[in-house]
Amino acid sequence: MNGTHWIIFILIVQVIHFVGTWKLYVKAGRKAWEAAIPIYNGIVLMQIIKRPKWWVILLFIPIINLLMFPVVWVETIRSFGRNKLWETWLVILSLGFYIYYVNYALDVSYLEDRSLQPRSGLGEWVSSIVFAVVAATLVHTYFIQPYVIPTPSLERTLRVGDLLFVSKFHFGARVPMTTIAAPMVHDTIPVLKTRSYVADVNPETAKTSWLNKTHLPYMRLPGISKVDRNDIVVFSWPADTVYRFFQKEKGVIKPIDKKSNYVKRCVGIPGDSLAVIDGYVYINGKRLQLSDRAKPQYDYIIYANKGVSSKLLQEIGVTGFQRKYITAQLNQQQADGLQGYVMGFNRDQKGNLEIYTKENGIPASLARKLRLSIKEETGRQRIAPLTDDMVAQLRKNAGIDSVVRQIQPKGQGGGNLFPQSTDYAWNYSQMGPIYIPEKGKTVPLNLKTLPLYKKIIKHYEDNTLSVSGNQIKINGELTDSYTFKQDYYWMMGDNRDHSEDSRAWGYVPENHIVGTPIFIWLSFDNFNEGILNWRPRWDRIFTTVHGDGEPRSYLKLFLGLLAAYFVGSWLWKRKKQKSETGA
Repeated sequence: MNGTHWIIFILIVQVIHFVGTWKLYVKAGRKAWEAAIPIYNGIVLMQIIKRPKWWVILLFIPIINLLMFPVVWVETIRSFGRNKLWETWLVILSLGFYIYYVNYALDVSYLEDRSLQPRSGLGEWVSSIVFAVVAATLVHTYFIQPYVIPTPSLERTLRVGDLLFVSKFHFGARVPMTTIAAPMVHDTIPVLKTRSYVADVNPETAKTSWLNKTHLPYMRLPGISKVDRNDIVVFSWPADTVYRFFQKEKGVIKPIDKKSNYVKRCVGIPGDSLAVIDGYVYINGKRLQLSDRAKPQYDYIIYANKGVSSKLLQEIGVTGFQRKYITAQLNQQQADGLQGYVMGFNRDQKGNLEIYTKENGIPASLARKLRLSIKEETGRQRIAPLTDDMVAQLRKNAGIDSVVRQIQPKGQGGGNLFPQSTDYAWNYSQMGPIYIPEKGKTVPLNLKTLPLYKKIIKHYEDNTLSVSGNQIKINGELTDSYTFKQDYYWMMGDNRDHSEDSRAWGYVPENHIVGTPIFIWLSFDNFNEGILNWRPRWDRIFTTVHGDGEPRSYLKLFLGLLAAYFVGSWLWKRKKQKSETGA
């Protein structure tokens, strides 16, 4: 739906409103024509139903209006004495068209002194819930959204189990494009496991489907800053065609604002020339200097003649490495008991069973419970993702002989790499140079450069593209250049060798930007191992994401202010009670 379509839709809604309510306006002492003037009719209606005039604003905010329309319908019929429960349900289920029946078929009178207080405890409870949902949806959609870090792509800058508040107002809140959707959920309704929005997701019909005509064009509210290099950014995953994760199903076409949310670090902004050399990012020929709080990790080969101890790695905070246990045999009961801990099994040449786990290994208490006879084998050489600080600690340890970073050589092509063309023998350690497209800028287009911009031309900027021999046609016209319609960004994870990011699927369009994380309000170790295994990271709770130096927890300050509030409230109430009793 473009701007013209949206205006036509608004006018149709206004006509429907006028036809269905003009008599009620007259009975309320207003003029019939007042029901026909857009926006003004809403202000008058708020006066009729005795609700705040600013409610009119909520009726024009996508998603919020879906919650407000039923409220206004119910308030309208109640202003004319239709208070029965079945009428409340009828006006909601008929999408407001029961008002037509009240307007034309019933002899109703306007209740000028109607009480706005709920008539029962249940009514008060329902009213409170409705407005709590409206307020929460408004905040969630346009200001602050909670988010959880589910994968280690930003370890150790942001950790798995960090629960964040993501600001949408920093870069300007993106107005929802999908206008018919459930509030406060993303692409799936929990428990029901079904889509939360109305759209045609079939790749063959999505572009022409009438369902998708209800979607709004991309719009963004004014922000207080722009996306810059080093910013941690939440964005809609451009390559998302997944209906349900971890299930093999046919791909779908999702609306932009219903694609899965990813969080990465922005390392390239519009107009940059970016290269990855030996795993490091270079912008316009200079190595990118990361912010103070960035803690990038790279894979290292750790060698020790006496074996690399898992305990040593854990003591310095290393995660993402494997552990191997050896046992002579394993019965079915023991195998079942290890579910959730084991990554895989293998039988060695001696007939022993090798058990592979993540860094946490098999708890001693579980081994005793299952009566397991196991021994951990610590090889001389192990691979693990390490920060610079971890590398320094390992190199100082007398038991470690060497710590060497793994780097893929230049010219060795990797799998699942942007731009998915044999002309570009790139890998995660070596890429580029790559131009990051800027709105309004023009690039030459030929068979060599086309793979870099093909997805932008076809999918992000909605053009037709065809190639015949050496000739390239866009929208049916022969061309040797292309001018970009929007800005693009390059996003990468700080856990450089274990992050699916722009190196895999390319540019992030400006209309996919969601916001930036600003605050960690909770953080747990073992987050993906069940709630009973969660362990609070006290030093990360109530810390800011951005800033200089090491993060500082404000938990004690918050608890102090909270205690002061409750104590102050108690003292104030006690003082008030004494003054009322004259004590």
